[in-house]
Amino acid sequence: MSSNVVDPTSQITATTPKSSRKSSKTTANRSPPSDPSTSANHTTTTTGSSYAYNYNKDSWKSSVSSRASLSSLRDSLQENAHVYAFSEIAFAANNFLAKRHHSSSSSASWRCCIRDADVIVFQRKLRRQIDTSELQEKLSLICKSHYSSIIKLKGASMSGSYIYLVYDYIHGANLADCLRNPRNPNFTVLSNWMSRIQIATDLAHGLDYIHNSTGLNMSFVHNHVKSTSIIVTDVNFSAKICHFGTAELCGEMVENDTRSRSRDFKRSNSKLMRVEGTRGYMSPEYQLSGVGTKKSDVYAFGVVVLELLTGEEPLKYVFDGEGGGYFRVSVVETARAAVGSGGVRRWVDKRLRDSYPAEAVEKLVGVALDCVEEDPEKRPDMGRVAGRVSKLYLESRNWVEKMGVPTDFTVSLAPR
Repeated sequence: MSSNVVDPTSQITATTPKSSRKSSKTTANRSPPSDPSTSANHTTTTTGSSYAYNYNKDSWKSSVSSRASLSSLRDSLQENAHVYAFSEIAFAANNFLAKRHHSSSSSASWRCCIRDADVIVFQRKLRRQIDTSELQEKLSLICKSHYSSIIKLKGASMSGSYIYLVYDYIHGANLADCLRNPRNPNFTVLSNWMSRIQIATDLAHGLDYIHNSTGLNMSFVHNHVKSTSIIVTDVNFSAKICHFGTAELCGEMVENDTRSRSRDFKRSNSKLMRVEGTRGYMSPEYQLSGVGTKKSDVYAFGVVVLELLTGEEPLKYVFDGEGGGYFRVSVVETARAAVGSGGVRRWVDKRLRDSYPAEAVEKLVGVALDCVEEDPEKRPDMGRVAGRVSKLYLESRNWVEKMGVPTDFTVSLAPR
């Protein structure tokens, strides 16, 4: 794994130009509708003892006792898992007065140097109280994880109701910015097919590792899969997943020995749960329950793949010049419409200039649509998805070698 890092949600602020394709239309409204699945950082509130917990500020221990607990915890952790003193984090970030690192994340972040390492520090609100023994267990497990497609978590610190997560800094740009350049919408660094299928393959195998292959006797859920949480590296356009471990360490995933009869939901015993999601990436059941699962990760992966294929935002409202209102455009709905009408080649990003293996592209659209099935039980697991995407990568590589198409730029081989 590279020691260099890119902020999961960093770099350029991208604003996608209005799409000329109006594939998914709703009744025009005078202003963009308020849809739980569409707010940029949507918050869902769910009642019921099965899925929630109530945040009580009075329940937090004093900062003095927190410092003592962190001190003893640091002594008990393995070398590769750091529980930093809060003072060390604060010093590195100049008491948090240093310029914040540009990020599409709603959380504050700082790029700084800690123990001679170039890192990114994310400040996250704890969703529930986490005791030191739980932090020790989770942090030691997560820090043991090593995979080329995942940005390494180095350690953490807690202060009051916040946790500070320290990740390696990777040089690159997030996928959303790579796909959508606000200054030049007709340009993308991902201008050839192999760069995009490479990113889809890296992402699929990274999520498969998180779900199934850590070898730590613990099942992880990412819960933050989106294009701004994927870093495309400067060197070879490989993809790295950011924020691994955030869900567990921030208390978003509340485990119980009892599983749901029909779904692998994580449960808690209190009355209220408050969770945040990003528009366009939340599965239907996540919007209803606020519970992140492997199946909701699979759904978000499918949305990201559709973004890769079309270059468009997952969900947006476009102004209707004729009706004077707004209509909703979903990349999931436009993909389904393209497959239904046999118009996949017209739907795929024009900046690829038709220089791609059409059969592999259509198969990849099929994989993505399987991932965004409404019923979570119908979605494949990430192990199966990773295998299918890898096969398409090999088919694409064989196509490139057979056609003699350069991988550093695209050429138009056929009209739409």
